[in-house]
Amino acid sequence: MDDLKVKEAGEKWGGLIALLCVAAASGIGWMFRCWNFPETNIVVVYLLSVVLAARLTKGYLYGLVATVVATCAFNYFFTEPYFTLSVDDPTYFITFAIMTITAVITSALTSKVKQSAMKAQEKEAEASSLYRLTNHLTDAANTEDIASISVKTISEIMRCQAACLCFDETGAPEQSFIQQRNEKEQVRRNEADGASLRQRIENLRTSYDVDDEFYNWPIYGRDATLGILRIPIENAEKMSEAQMRLLRSMIESTALAMDRFRSAQERLRSKEEMAQERYRGNLLRAISHDLRTPLAGIMGTSEMLMGMTDRQDRRYGLAEGIYKDADWLHSLVENILNLTRLQDGRLVLNKQVEAVEEVIGVALNAIGKRAPEYEITVDIPDKLMLVPMDAKLIDQVLVNLLDNAVKHTPAEKEISVTVEEHEEKQLAIFTVADRGSGIAAQDLPHVFQMFYTTHGKEPDAQRGVGLGLSICESIVRAHGGTLSAQNRNDGNGAVFTFTLPLEVTEHEQQQ
Repeated sequence: MDDLKVKEAGEKWGGLIALLCVAAASGIGWMFRCWNFPETNIVVVYLLSVVLAARLTKGYLYGLVATVVATCAFNYFFTEPYFTLSVDDPTYFITFAIMTITAVITSALTSKVKQSAMKAQEKEAEASSLYRLTNHLTDAANTEDIASISVKTISEIMRCQAACLCFDETGAPEQSFIQQRNEKEQVRRNEADGASLRQRIENLRTSYDVDDEFYNWPIYGRDATLGILRIPIENAEKMSEAQMRLLRSMIESTALAMDRFRSAQERLRSKEEMAQERYRGNLLRAISHDLRTPLAGIMGTSEMLMGMTDRQDRRYGLAEGIYKDADWLHSLVENILNLTRLQDGRLVLNKQVEAVEEVIGVALNAIGKRAPEYEITVDIPDKLMLVPMDAKLIDQVLVNLLDNAVKHTPAEKEISVTVEEHEEKQLAIFTVADRGSGIAAQDLPHVFQMFYTTHGKEPDAQRGVGLGLSICESIVRAHGGTLSAQNRNDGNGAVFTFTLPLEVTEHEQQQ
């Protein structure tokens, strides 16, 4: 602060200081003359006065003024004829020239050294302030603590009543903000119009926004605005460039602290979610493994009872119902096991070149046992079509898609499976189409989401748990293909299409 006062005095009284330095030099020179000192000593005194004037004032202007006045004073007081600006001896012109040049160079060097020293002091003060703020921010436990510490430190350094308005994780301003009232007290004030302030910050084209009370500097994080640092107008308008630079640095430190806290919170949430997913996966896997054996026994026993019972017997219907329910549960268990493998990254593809008609035949045989009353038409190329795939997993995809079609299509309506070869893109295109009620508009974007079930009115539609289509998509993507769903253009019904590459990549060959 002492250097600041000297600087302000030098700006306000620069001319007077320069004249006083020259006047003092003239007085000393007069004493030297009375003591019969050489004129060179008087010249050195005047040069010293120029150096002092440059040191005590701002910039080069007052140093140049002191140089001109010192030269004229030397001529007036110490060269013949005395007390005039006339010169009888021409050699004095050389003395004046050398004196002026020396004074100008000395003044310029002194001013430059002074400016360098002031910049060094400013940088030292800036580094000290940033260290002080950063050191305090390490003790913050949450975003509110970070805002409180920043407001207190900035208020002390800038000698103002700074404030901070934090934004929540959605990017909306909080309803109140912290402001420093005095050295030891902070208050909470309500934000009158947070929506308008947020809009102004989002559309900001300068480094700060100005309202009726504050200059508002946004605190930018990596991905979003974290808050606003507020400086009262009366203080902000008087801030120097160095103070503005320091304030921006402190805002960046505050943003880094808030970003670190948010990142830590996100990592903690991610760990908790991963732990929950792991526990859920282990539970599902354990239950599914425990259910597979009794379900297989139930299916085998019910199928045996069906073979031993006449179709007209009421017991045949009971056995058939048991078989269908057990088969549905078995399919659900297989889907859950595949889901856990997909989530754990343990689903390994065993790709082999398979004949398309054989894979489709296996899927139709499985659906035929579940829904023998349905007739499914198949359209595949006449030539033998070989596709690299994991036959067991693609068979599950086809079974899930056909099972989905059966659930939503009356027995007398058409269900078809079509396979085409796209030679240019080297793709095998599989299509499963039905004549059911189709997919509701609100369901279409979500049909492949895990645990999402449609809003169909059919009783069978309520039986699914929303895993089949999600697992189908994951399996197809693992093969390097795509799966899509849409409604038919030629009437009611839905169409599911998935593609498989006809060529094996180098990465898959290495595996």
